Amino acid sequence: MDGYMFYWIFWLFWVYLTFIVNKQNPYRFKLSALILVTIIVSNSYLTIGQNKVFIGGIFLLVFAYWEISKQKLSAIIYLSICSLILSISYITFQLFEIFDPIWILFKREWMLAIIIGYLSMLLQKTLKRRLLMVVCGMMQGEIFYAYIVNRLEFPYEIGSFDYLNVLSLTALLLSGWNLLEHSGSVLQQLFHLQEKAKQKSS
Repeated sequence: MDGYMFYWIFWLFWVYLTFIVNKQNPYRFKLSALILVTIIVSNSYLTIGQNKVFIGGIFLLVFAYWEISKQKLSAIIYLSICSLILSISYITFQLFEIFDPIWILFKREWMLAIIIGYLSMLLQKTLKRRLLMVVCGMMQGEIFYAYIVNRLEFPYEIGSFDYLNVLSLTALLLSGWNLLEHSGSVLQQLFHLQEKAKQKSS
């Protein structure tokens, strides 16, 4: 089934946000609504020229632009530059895949998600900014890549399930890494408190 990875991961996120995350969390409702709407419209598309443009990808891109616009000017400029770097990486991967597919060592979704996720971790420190940058960078990459292949007279589906699969897998990898980062700091604090307790008792 097309988009099985996207559906599984996004439903997992939705269940986590709806039933597990604290109801007082300010991001809970916004993110769960975003995920649900994306799932609903993921299979809908518009035809522009010879390309299919899927509404799910456009919806996520508009949301990411809206969130970025709320940042300070310096942050907006930096996020824009980072998104452009990810876009170029995304396009380059896909072009290499066409002209020299032998270097795809394992499943392309995993390779692309690991590359994009690693770059976003290098460029940004917070999970929120990493995710915003990934959404913008990958979707912009989709649009630029469609423009390139159209010059070769190939139709392309912008924001299709191939894109959503890679995006959802990248989001899962980044969320898992963020969890590891925070668990490290929590364990460090715990050990620090235990050491203090031992010193007091001695």
